[in-house]
Amino acid sequence: MQMIKKIHFISLCYYSLFLVFSSIVVAVAAQNDPVNVGVGVVLDSSSGVGKMGLSCINMSLTDFYASHPNYTTRLLLHQKNSSPEDVVLTAAAALDLINNDQVQAIIGPQSSMQANFLISLGDKAHVPIISFSASSPSLTSIRSPYFIRAGQNDSSQVKALSALIQAFGWRQVVPIYVDNEFGEGVIPYLSDALQQVDVRIPYRTVLPSKASDEHIEAELLKLVTMQTRVFVVHMLPELGSRVFEKAKKLGMMEEGYVWIMTDGMSNLFSYISSSSVMENMQGVLGVKTYVPSTNELEGFRVRWKRKFQEDNPGVDVDLGVFGFWAYDAATALATAVEEVVRSSNGSLGFQKSNSSGSSNDLERIGVSIIGSLLVEALWRTNFLGLSGRFSLQNGQLQSSTFQIVNVIGSGEKVIGYWTPQNGLVRSLNSKITMNSSYSTSNTSLGSIIWPGDSISAPKGWQIPTSGKKLKILVPVKSGFKEFVNVTFDPKTNTSMVMGGYCIEVFKAVKEALPYDIEYDLVAFAKPNGSKAGNYNDLANEVYLGNYDAAVGDITIRANRSLYIDFTLPFTESGVSMIVPIKDNKNKNAWVFLKPLTWDLWATSGCFFIFIGFVVWVLEHRINEDFRGPPPHQIGTSLWFSFSTMVFAHRERVVSNLARFIMIIWVFVVLILTINYTASLSSLYTAEQLKPVTDINDLLRNQDNVGYFKNCYVYDLLKQVGFNDSKLKAYERMEEVDEALSKGTANDGIAAVVHGTPKMKLFLAKYCSKYTMIEAIFRTDGFAFVRSLSTYMHVCVSEN
Repeated sequence: MQMIKKIHFISLCYYSLFLVFSSIVVAVAAQNDPVNVGVGVVLDSSSGVGKMGLSCINMSLTDFYASHPNYTTRLLLHQKNSSPEDVVLTAAAALDLINNDQVQAIIGPQSSMQANFLISLGDKAHVPIISFSASSPSLTSIRSPYFIRAGQNDSSQVKALSALIQAFGWRQVVPIYVDNEFGEGVIPYLSDALQQVDVRIPYRTVLPSKASDEHIEAELLKLVTMQTRVFVVHMLPELGSRVFEKAKKLGMMEEGYVWIMTDGMSNLFSYISSSSVMENMQGVLGVKTYVPSTNELEGFRVRWKRKFQEDNPGVDVDLGVFGFWAYDAATALATAVEEVVRSSNGSLGFQKSNSSGSSNDLERIGVSIIGSLLVEALWRTNFLGLSGRFSLQNGQLQSSTFQIVNVIGSGEKVIGYWTPQNGLVRSLNSKITMNSSYSTSNTSLGSIIWPGDSISAPKGWQIPTSGKKLKILVPVKSGFKEFVNVTFDPKTNTSMVMGGYCIEVFKAVKEALPYDIEYDLVAFAKPNGSKAGNYNDLANEVYLGNYDAAVGDITIRANRSLYIDFTLPFTESGVSMIVPIKDNKNKNAWVFLKPLTWDLWATSGCFFIFIGFVVWVLEHRINEDFRGPPPHQIGTSLWFSFSTMVFAHRERVVSNLARFIMIIWVFVVLILTINYTASLSSLYTAEQLKPVTDINDLLRNQDNVGYFKNCYVYDLLKQVGFNDSKLKAYERMEEVDEALSKGTANDGIAAVVHGTPKMKLFLAKYCSKYTMIEAIFRTDGFAFVRSLSTYMHVCVSEN
């Protein structure tokens, strides 16, 4: 019995030891099992980019954990399919991943339109949204720390585009882009970059993503009628290939045209490599993200191709930069998750919201415990990936080098590169990269085959065959023909524009334009050659659209600027006044007496005699020079005194008292001489105005004032208080000269008021009789202007 009990006791001990040992083994095994961290993937599995991205993500995680077997975490992918056209379904898929699968991050979505709403979901749930293909710059404006862009921002390429356009001297560019978040996002950045290099965007062509062929043709036909021949295409290949097909059909892929693709098409060039599409794109330039070739990258290409064909038999997709970014994004996320989970001791999950019992999925969305830590870890990511240096500063992949490619034959040819430091370069070698200069020269690029198989760079503009010939209106003037000269031919009963300063300025500006314009100069005249109206009537004709613009001596006025468009002024501004001058030069021989008054002359003479007498009293007893017969002494004293005026006295002064008096007297004579010389000089050189010195003098004196007919100056004079009876209108400079010569007393005028440019012309003709008082009123001068509805920025000037 005791033996049986002993056996039972030993069995119980062995069983207990077994249980303890089993518990230890289970605990150790449990401790070594990796922690699965859920990660959502929202991609369009029916698209080539979606298939490529998902394949690269899976391979990235396989490679990552194979090289880091001791890591305690594993990313567990939860895949949801997204619809390329339905943003709501994509958002619903992401919401399901957060609420039901409690994923800690989401890789995707694929497009910028889908990303907009997903970013808001991620921000609410503190779940990072990591997209390798949503490139619109407008997504950055949402300012959510939970949006991680693992691909290039579209705005990073605008400097490369502007450098390429600047290199060939093109001055106008028309962007053609798709009407959605992807297309519109880059346009403000492109516009700013072009403005910095003095390139205008005269027109924009916006196409819906599902535009019909008829719509595309109609928009392209508008471009045919315009002068600009440089187009920047920003859209995805599906729409872009149709645009180039219609452009080819309309003859817009011939010599003289320039087409530039953004990386939206260039980075997906393999998807448009069919022979028919390539035929339509010959000569097109493109900006493409540059990925440096490495042994690791080439090895991955081989492995990926084999793996992709095993998983997707019969599907032909080429590996591109989006696949590299997807691979690197998955690597960065796996690294960040491992770092966060280790630092948080494995704390995962979501904090339930206060509305967790609600049936509304949006209201019961939880908040990730590690979301903020995961974002910080992702922002610190910095490693050498397949796509090159992968650094997510502030949640954005940093800008890199771009390739400049030229579509030739059945493929693309690299003709150069653009780097943020060096601009355009032919090749990427250490010597050029170290160069500190920034190049925008087309000599930095290789040979280019342009549309139409041309090897000569297009000038960027062309007179359209159906383009509009501009009708330029010119005012008719009876005076001041130096500004605008219009003559009437009685034989043909036509008014002809012969020239003038304003016409010459217009022609010079036209020649300086980087494109040509056709125009006709039309005189604003009646059939008999007389003027058809004043300057306001002329401006109104342009406003009504009867004429495209006007050229002439037309002044910028506030009321006119309400309905016509002015350029910067090309003459000085202001209204000036011409008044007669009074010549103070006397023609008689006694003009030298004018500087001093008679009282001053008499006083000066008395002092000369008095000083001579004082010096004689002090010197004649001790100085031989002042002795002798009385007439000699008188003559010497007067000579000595008067010669001090020119400091020509020869007599010595011996007495200290006399010397002191002479010091004072010489100083007085010096002052008197200086004043006399200045006054006499002014009499011979200076011309003084008659009593009029400003416009207020004319008002106080109730003088007559002249102005030129049909001029805005009349309104200015009325505003300051002149009566109509005191205002006299003239047409020609000769009439004004005659009226000024008469003066107010003889029914003439005391002054004439007009714009400064014309007053200077009047003064140049009558410079000896009049002088000008400038800027009595402020105006903006002459300028080129056009109708606000006119497309071309061409001429109009003002009185």
